[in-house]
Amino acid sequence: MLIGIDASRTTIARRTGTEAYSLELTRALLALTTEHRWRLYFNQAPARNTWPHRPGVEQRVMPFSRLWTHLRLSLEMFEAPPDVLFVPAHVLPLVRPRHSVVTVHDLGYHHFPDAHTRSALAYLKLSTRMNARWATLILADSEATRNDLMRIYRTPAEKIRVVYPGRNEGLQRVVDRDRIGAVAGSLGIGGDYILYLGTLQPRKNLVRLVEAFGEMLAAWNEDVPPPTLVLAGKKGWLSGDIFRSVERLDLSKHVLFPGYVPDEDLPALLSGARVFAFPSLYEGFGFPVLEAMACDVPVVCADSSSLPEAAGDAALRVDPLDTEALAEALHRALTNESLRSQLIQAGRQQIQQFSWQKSARQTLEVLEEAAAR
Repeated sequence: MLIGIDASRTTIARRTGTEAYSLELTRALLALTTEHRWRLYFNQAPARNTWPHRPGVEQRVMPFSRLWTHLRLSLEMFEAPPDVLFVPAHVLPLVRPRHSVVTVHDLGYHHFPDAHTRSALAYLKLSTRMNARWATLILADSEATRNDLMRIYRTPAEKIRVVYPGRNEGLQRVVDRDRIGAVAGSLGIGGDYILYLGTLQPRKNLVRLVEAFGEMLAAWNEDVPPPTLVLAGKKGWLSGDIFRSVERLDLSKHVLFPGYVPDEDLPALLSGARVFAFPSLYEGFGFPVLEAMACDVPVVCADSSSLPEAAGDAALRVDPLDTEALAEALHRALTNESLRSQLIQAGRQQIQQFSWQKSARQTLEVLEEAAAR
């Protein structure tokens, strides 16, 4: 069987979660022992050595200025369709083979439409509706996304398969204190810190995180200096309220915005954190939670959407709308050494449930099932 994969999202240099998913899952699929053949479709040439040559794998680089998916990839599907097409991080083309599988990562835009421009929101709704109708089978990152698909788009349950993403198994705790200090220093961080990592946008609930941090500081009576709150990541749509909340609460000396952090610095940045905070209002999955656990960092996260599936009982989970509860959880994770040890040990066990090899095997089963329909 010839399996086609839309690999266009794997060529992006500064990858978000869905783009990392596309890259890692595709790599894991190609590493499986199988008699199937693979064809990867790119809208630009991938970086050298990203996809080393191997038998049974073909690359199709098809540059096109605009509407690559709906025009250029559609033309390819018309002229030389694979037996099944897999789209891991985007939308199905207008012209597609008889059998197709697409991943729907989350429907957060339905829960928080104000976090998007009007045109982006319209496109997200249309593209997801197209995916839900056209795909032979749909992969969902979580039960939360599966339930949203059934509720919002009336997608039949028998059409959806939940396959959890993997984690970066190369990401481990950095024990070199000099390395941790060098990365922290380069970002202007001194002393203990609480870390958030991700795009700065409304649905990440960062205004409430800042408010909870402010409450915790106001009540701080420990023998050690209070930590800094580090909100790391690129600015997203409507991020201005986050910065204004810091100014409004007079926390400018206690909250840092280092911006986008390169991949090579993430292990040290995570490992140096005293606590990882992820109070997001909605997630299709919780990559950052697993990354923090892999670096032995206690996690405080929201008890909503897919985060309970990712975090399990290895995190302090709180109502993301309860500022006081969030402040208390941060304080406990910072100061209760027994609790910290429990969370770190539980995190080590929790991350063992997630691997790209497992995700790839389950995804291949779905692709084979779709092709047989």
